[in-house]
Amino acid sequence: MSSGHVTFLGAGPGDPGLLTLRAVEALASADVLVAEPEVLDVVRCHARAGVSTPEMTVVDVASTPAGVPVLRDAANLVMEAAKGGRRVVRAVAGDPGLDGDTGAEMLACAAAGVPFEVVPGIANAVGVPAYAGVPLRDGQGADVRFVDARTASDRCWSEVGASDATAVVSASLDSVAAAAGELVSAGRKPDTPLTVTFAGTTTRQRTWTATLGTIAQVLKQAKVLPSPEGHLPVIAVVGERSSAAQRDQLAWFESKPLFGWKVLVPRTKEQAASLSDQLRSYGAVPHEVPTIAVEPPRTPQQMERAVKGLVTGRYEWIAFTSVNAVKAVREKFEEYGLDARAFAGIKVAAVGEQTGAALVDFGVKPDLMPSGEQSAAGLLDDWPPYDPVFDPIDRVFLPRADIATETLVAGLIELGWEVDDVTAYRTVRASPPPAETREAIKGGGFDAVLFTSSSTVRNLVGIAGKPHNVTVIACIGPATAKTAEEHGLRVDVLSPEPSVHKLAQALADFGAQRRDAAKEAGDPVTRPSERRPGARRRRTTT
Repeated sequence: MSSGHVTFLGAGPGDPGLLTLRAVEALASADVLVAEPEVLDVVRCHARAGVSTPEMTVVDVASTPAGVPVLRDAANLVMEAAKGGRRVVRAVAGDPGLDGDTGAEMLACAAAGVPFEVVPGIANAVGVPAYAGVPLRDGQGADVRFVDARTASDRCWSEVGASDATAVVSASLDSVAAAAGELVSAGRKPDTPLTVTFAGTTTRQRTWTATLGTIAQVLKQAKVLPSPEGHLPVIAVVGERSSAAQRDQLAWFESKPLFGWKVLVPRTKEQAASLSDQLRSYGAVPHEVPTIAVEPPRTPQQMERAVKGLVTGRYEWIAFTSVNAVKAVREKFEEYGLDARAFAGIKVAAVGEQTGAALVDFGVKPDLMPSGEQSAAGLLDDWPPYDPVFDPIDRVFLPRADIATETLVAGLIELGWEVDDVTAYRTVRASPPPAETREAIKGGGFDAVLFTSSSTVRNLVGIAGKPHNVTVIACIGPATAKTAEEHGLRVDVLSPEPSVHKLAQALADFGAQRRDAAKEAGDPVTRPSERRPGARRRRTTT
């Protein structure tokens, strides 16, 4: 049987955005993905459907008294798959050459005649300080030494301790103080600055600034140690570039406006994607909870007649008021073997940037979108009245939800148009989220909730309960805010425009103001979920 191929791949320190383009290419063609549990979620989303991911964790409570999981021998998993003629990606945290113990696995491939390649990744010792705001070198240049505290010899500590080099030490949380002591014993001054970064490049990142002599006390006062997470890795940077004064100016990642905030996004899965991406750019951790499920209409005949009418020239206009309406018409087109060319000669209107984007993705550029308020009323303000001289057809096709309001229909009729008001889809309340999510909603486990419509308020409260009073409530517009207040919620953030992206920006502005206020008052920057229940909050409109 022909040999397969192995790619030893560096997955970087933890931020999925730090994967290289070559890494993404290799993952897309893999038959087998071998990765430790902490790396698997970073790389799996780039692998093709059906990729095999053999379990590396061995569940053996008796052998893990310290809570450290036992891992299967990765070399055997890799060789077994490669000898079976399969393309294998062996993913490790950081970089295979600096962070991963993959040298023996590479030698095994070479001995067996299995072709392999190495895709470098961003090493933990390089990526983590960059995200912590600690440059390792400056214009004057500097000697940089990398030390692995687990394997460092007495000679290594002596050489680094006797120098004035910037030392980047890979250690565990509960061993970093001992590593600092080794450097002091070897000659480094106890007042030498250092930073210690945990969970670097992820939204769980935390960085402590101290000196070699005070780091043990700092971690104890911060109630970081003792901890069940003491065995987890950290990166410590020792030297003047890690001083607190520099980090205050350079800590770009942890100073993002919503850094570490757990934000509930109660929308349908399809609608939540772009909003979640935007929240991540602000440092937040979005948690998507569908509150609305979209289903076909109970009687599809009306929709079928209307779509056929599009093709036969029954309509002058078609108006889309939601992404779901675009999706419903597109699915019906595909069912009949039609595409965007069926819109030829028909004017297309759309409400909202998301709806317009969905049409463009379909291959249709809207002829009319509201110039002001993105709503049915805003669309009516710009809609031309029917003119029998210029408009050969007087009929409008309006595909919409079963619970939509009559505002648009009545307004179009008043402008002289005939309207085929067609139920294109039904919205029903989604199933309740898992018990853990429901408890987090009611118990204050979320820092913020984004409400994008009145129905998301009603449905979330209905399926999961009312958010805790420490949770920041952000609403897309006055109507949604009114519904939230009717359900006993205090609205903190109101979007300046009825746009999900403006809503996310408004929440980010709120977070930035909150962070600035805490720093100005000399208080620690905390997330809303870390505050005392009942604390007063202010409402902001940006």
